[in-house]
Amino acid sequence: MTDPITTEIIRSAFIACAQDMNATLIRSAYTPVIYEGKDCSVALLDEEANILGLSSGLPIFLGNLEVCVKLTADQFGWDVFKPGDIFYMNDSYMSGTHLNDATIFGPIFWNDRLVGFSATRAHWLDVGAKDPGGSMDSHEIYQEGMRWGPTRIYEGHQPREDVIDVLRRNGRFGYSLIGDMNAQVAACRTGESRFRTILDRFGYETYIAARDEIYRQSEHLEREAVAAIPDGQYFAEGFIDNDALGSGPVPVKVCVEISGDQMTIDLEGSSPQTRGPINCGFSQTISACRVGFKLLVNPQRPVDGGTFKTLTVKAPEGSIFRAQEPAACQWYFTPLGLLIDLIPRALAEALPDAVAGAHYGDSMVIYVAGQDPRRGNAPFLSVEPTPGGWGAFATGDGQDGLINNVNGAFKDLPVEIYENRYPVMIRDYGFRPDTGGPGRFRGGCGVYRDYHLEAASSLYLWFDRSVTPAWGLDNGRDAVGPDCIVNPGTESERHLLKVNALALEAGSVVRLQTGGGGGFGHPFDRDPRSVAADVLDGYVTADGAKRDYGVVVTPDGLVNEDATSQLRETARART
Repeated sequence: MTDPITTEIIRSAFIACAQDMNATLIRSAYTPVIYEGKDCSVALLDEEANILGLSSGLPIFLGNLEVCVKLTADQFGWDVFKPGDIFYMNDSYMSGTHLNDATIFGPIFWNDRLVGFSATRAHWLDVGAKDPGGSMDSHEIYQEGMRWGPTRIYEGHQPREDVIDVLRRNGRFGYSLIGDMNAQVAACRTGESRFRTILDRFGYETYIAARDEIYRQSEHLEREAVAAIPDGQYFAEGFIDNDALGSGPVPVKVCVEISGDQMTIDLEGSSPQTRGPINCGFSQTISACRVGFKLLVNPQRPVDGGTFKTLTVKAPEGSIFRAQEPAACQWYFTPLGLLIDLIPRALAEALPDAVAGAHYGDSMVIYVAGQDPRRGNAPFLSVEPTPGGWGAFATGDGQDGLINNVNGAFKDLPVEIYENRYPVMIRDYGFRPDTGGPGRFRGGCGVYRDYHLEAASSLYLWFDRSVTPAWGLDNGRDAVGPDCIVNPGTESERHLLKVNALALEAGSVVRLQTGGGGGFGHPFDRDPRSVAADVLDGYVTADGAKRDYGVVVTPDGLVNEDATSQLRETARART
């Protein structure tokens, strides 16, 4: 046994250890997608690969890093792990993600005893796909880069130069790939050092007692929270636009079953795996369901080895959520973003005060590739997501211009960094008015962002959720979906959501427009003064205020109360 104060100190120490690991990774990384975008996650695990501590990072990896360690042990046995070892893997059917996500982990030994693991995941810019960074039109895994099962890249604290050389040679940006790999290795070593310090201070027996108590508390609190939800089956469904290769809309169906203190999320009826790259391994589907679960069940409590004991996830073999070789998986997170939204939607009837309208839904990714004339025509590749609007809820408006639910701490790149690194100028960037779903509480607005290309480049876009834009709840209305415009206002104007390697001349303009979040409650129940404030702030236009909220806003930003009352009464009479 251990006392509550010691338990809390050790709990905080685990989390601080993970935060130190993440800081090491970010500060040591070579590519902006990691050191600016923060497309990475880390975990400190116990000797059975259960979670001790997580840092802020990508929620879509929630509880997924532990799976990679356990799969390695399943394949080679637990005695495969030796002091100083570091392993690398990226197999989409094992880790669940796309091949760019490098999982690097190592065992931690203390007094000659295996006590845990430090694990990291980060997005490598290029891993040898047919297109730089990955393809929007791949139709099998072999087009998406080199696929690695668990592979030892450090043995006895020494790098395996032969294996590392293969990694270097098969990435278009091999130098930075190895730099990012080393950053992950450094993060693992940081976790090892910090964990040993905890054990040196408290001793093994005290650590075990505190760990078991932390796990017990988490499991107890989750069982209590799930048991408070009325028993029954709850359903929701939506559609991915397409798989980029002609198939779509692609259905995603969710059944959430509550039975006592058990929650089962069943994805039966969702699409079979598609030819296009929107498939994922089952371990990543489990992670997405955990995100949806955590949105509603003790969201304020950290994740640890006692979390998710009440959750079971089911998905049909050969579906987009349990893909089999050789399914393409590059854009695996698009259906997962919709899945995460659908879990609260299914439970909206049972938990009306805990759920929110849907958010804009997808990572909305832009790649720009080419040669940079400012640097002797050196090849470049920019990779970034684009933020959008989140859904309103029972007590407040949705967030404007926030990153999507699969990405969490991931960020789009600062304009100054982007323009310095790449031959592209970002001339305009702001909120996109009238895109948030109208409601008593307004959905958050999407954004627009204009890219002016200063060199001939290839454009890659992956935008989704136009078929199923963010929905509202409790009579709140749906949001406006995304749109991308190439060379807006010219004779060559094109509207695109997905495109692979579109050749553009220097001087071309690409305008990205993301969608908003769903509204909550009837729009005519919104305080007219709040609508007028939204108009002044640029979230809603005067025409939108009149059309969507029945509020007449004068040119000086005031509410015309008589005209507003008359407009709302007339509109209510029609319905």
